[in-house]
Amino acid sequence: MKTPDESHPITLEREQARVRVLFEGHEIADSVDVILLREAGYPPVRYFPRDDVRMMFLRRTHKVTHCPYKGDAAYFTIYRDAKVIDDAVWSYEDPYPAVGEIGGRVAFYPQHVEFQVGALTAAQTESVDVGEVVRHTDSGSGASQAERWPSTVDGPAEQG
Repeated sequence: MKTPDESHPITLEREQARVRVLFEGHEIADSVDVILLREAGYPPVRYFPRDDVRMMFLRRTHKVTHCPYKGDAAYFTIYRDAKVIDDAVWSYEDPYPAVGEIGGRVAFYPQHVEFQVGALTAAQTESVDVGEVVRHTDSGSGASQAERWPSTVDGPAEQG
């Protein structure tokens, strides 16, 4: 077991909006209790409580993988409308303490589903680069984590 640190950071935060998961246009999850996990240089991952996932469309497989930071992940296949996507969903049943909040929740591979966050459509949600937005926020030091975005105006409007 490895503990997240500066060389391999992992952060957990609550998604600030309702998130829906669509599979082939059908809602497969809908939650206001989503945990967003950010790990090192990987894309963010949303973890949904099972009560907010239509588990009847998921079947556990024999696949298990191990992450030295999170523990063992179990996998699920999606079965919906004669579509079968093997190992498209995973869950850490008993994660390591540093990420204990994701225990028993499920996450979806984004190449197999569409996410709809808040009032945004699935297509609009895809186009939002959350990592880019986060990099331009205050890290707590009082300064941006990246170079400032270019100004959209030349200066104050002249008053006539």
